[in-house]
Amino acid sequence: MHAYNRLPSSGHSTPSPPQSPLRSPRLRHGRSKPGGRFNPPGRTTLVQRLTWHILSVLIRRQGVFLFAPLLYISGMLLYMGSVSFDVVPVIHHRPAPGSLYRSPHLYSKLRPEMAADNSSTDAISAIWKHSSKGGEWKPCTNRSSEGLPDSNGYIYVEANGGLNQQRTSICNAVALAGYLNATLVIPNFHYHSIWRDPSKFNDIYDEDYFISTLENDVRVVNKIPEYIMERFDSNMSNVFNFRIKAWSPVQYYRDTVLPKLLEEKVIRISPFANRVSFDAPPAFQRLRCLANYEALRFSSPLSTLGETLVARMKERSMKYGGKYVSVHLRFEEDMVAFSCCIFDGGEQEKEDMVAAREKGWKGKFTKPGRVIRPGAIRINGKCPLTPLEVGLMLRGMGFDRSTFIYLASGKIYNAEKSMVPLWEMFPNLQTKEMLASEEELAPFKNYSSRMAAIDYTVCLHSEVFVTTQGGNFPHFLIGHRRYLFSGHSKTIKPDKRKLALLFDNPNIGWKSFKRQMLGIRSHSDSKGFELKRPTDSVYTFPCPDCMCRINKTGESKLSSPT
Repeated sequence: MHAYNRLPSSGHSTPSPPQSPLRSPRLRHGRSKPGGRFNPPGRTTLVQRLTWHILSVLIRRQGVFLFAPLLYISGMLLYMGSVSFDVVPVIHHRPAPGSLYRSPHLYSKLRPEMAADNSSTDAISAIWKHSSKGGEWKPCTNRSSEGLPDSNGYIYVEANGGLNQQRTSICNAVALAGYLNATLVIPNFHYHSIWRDPSKFNDIYDEDYFISTLENDVRVVNKIPEYIMERFDSNMSNVFNFRIKAWSPVQYYRDTVLPKLLEEKVIRISPFANRVSFDAPPAFQRLRCLANYEALRFSSPLSTLGETLVARMKERSMKYGGKYVSVHLRFEEDMVAFSCCIFDGGEQEKEDMVAAREKGWKGKFTKPGRVIRPGAIRINGKCPLTPLEVGLMLRGMGFDRSTFIYLASGKIYNAEKSMVPLWEMFPNLQTKEMLASEEELAPFKNYSSRMAAIDYTVCLHSEVFVTTQGGNFPHFLIGHRRYLFSGHSKTIKPDKRKLALLFDNPNIGWKSFKRQMLGIRSHSDSKGFELKRPTDSVYTFPCPDCMCRINKTGESKLSSPT
């Protein structure tokens, strides 16, 4: 019989097909042997026998390769079930460099070395070394000597914002009236919810001087004649008001505003701040220069007190030839709140800032979807410098404790705490409240624009002006100082992105910090002379629209940007 044929021979010579072989002959034989590889021992419990049986089936079927991960996970879960979950792994998140306010820690570290540093020279006398190539600049805003043609009508504008935003409106209105051959009505100052200053034009500026300076270039009057206003029931709100987009080109006024002016003989533009593009024809720019640098002069009470405080600052700094540093410090409560930056005031600061934002801007910062990232704001250099940071920066730039500093500012937030380090670093620091008596300040004390005008005057005549946050105040001052100081702004304008990183560096030493500050100071000096580009403001860059270059031989000539 054939080895694969289990039935008796039926007479056929062809063997029957073989039976399918088993997967593993070894496993097959193993089952038949007692005590084989996967047979449980003789004396076993029921659980052991059941376990051996399951394992043998899995291995025989090669299912172990499928169930092994499940068995592993089950085992881990059983193990972890015996471990307490009270302890949660702590993930340490390292804040981005420059994202946190750590300046007080840096001050504590650098203070001993700063106090022991005797290497500072007379920084205030040696600070400005950069000179303009080809000569310096001088004012050359010429007034017209010709008569004016008949007027096309009256333009009435409302100047909104604070002191220097209103100044923008005034100068733009003068240039626009001249461009459209119109008569300008003395601008009305809009009462703002933040500034809350009811001052009129003649409270801040010398109105008669303003009108007389412009008399051959632009007609300016106090009010619109009654015979014209009768058409509007003597009510200015009945006069057609143009709602003009910000930074509109001069051509828009020629094409759209002028026809309405010719038709109505009087128009109103409200609001008017920043409603004219910086890029304008030379004739338009000349009138802007004339208004800003020549016609606008503070009223007699303000200019008298301002000049008195300048004289007192020069007298107190006689050791340095009457030279002093002025600092525009923007650390008032509204500025801190608007910036959305976080400092070191804790929960009290947080509550104060939330209340200030709601009071000043009513829901602007709590709109759905608005995300505020204080760390990113600080890294981008948008946070106002604190008094401590200003002091650290100036000491690093070489100004020692004996330097006289004039501080231009409103009411400093949390001044009892925040001003202490600045006083320690510069004990000769002065404010208008310290330089003037209460009687001298009394007529201006409740008027923010008038107080700002006093600060403007003292800062204008300082040897060094330091801007810390930007805004209209430093923008006008930088340009005005260029107009007075042969084209150089004599202004320190720090790189606040760089400062954020340096103030947040716990490993920096005094020598390294000082080297970085001197670099910022030198960069500000090199940027003192700058020419206006088409989209720049003539109020910040008066060269070449408002000034002429003087070559090395003393000859004056008009220059154009290169």
